[in-house]
Amino acid sequence: MSIDTESAETTESRVDELSVELGEAIEAMPEYEAFEEAKEAVENDEEAQERITEFEEFREEFMLARQTGEATQEDLRELQRKQERLHDIPVMSEFLQAQNELELRLQEINEQISAPLKVDFGQKAGGCCED
Repeated sequence: MSIDTESAETTESRVDELSVELGEAIEAMPEYEAFEEAKEAVENDEEAQERITEFEEFREEFMLARQTGEATQEDLRELQRKQERLHDIPVMSEFLQAQNELELRLQEINEQISAPLKVDFGQKAGGCCED
């Protein structure tokens, strides 16, 4: 084994270790913990679950109608009303706020990782393709 191969393997191993540490550190962040708690609260809230189901079913019907050209402006307004009703539930509102705060914090972390790489790490790591 050459020195260059050993060095590359050591670097790769260290990157893997740091990746695990980063994941664990993110999991311990207050924003992540708040998100997980809010998510669990939504999952355990009967009213929220009913409205989520209602919204998702209507959204699916709307998307099918839109694909066939049968969706109306009234259908769109109804979809928006159902979404507003869902978001008006306090537990759902808290979840959305926690999700937003977590996303903002993860964006900051992405920017810190991306700065020395001169690429958007999160976008590239997510496998997104650009034209």
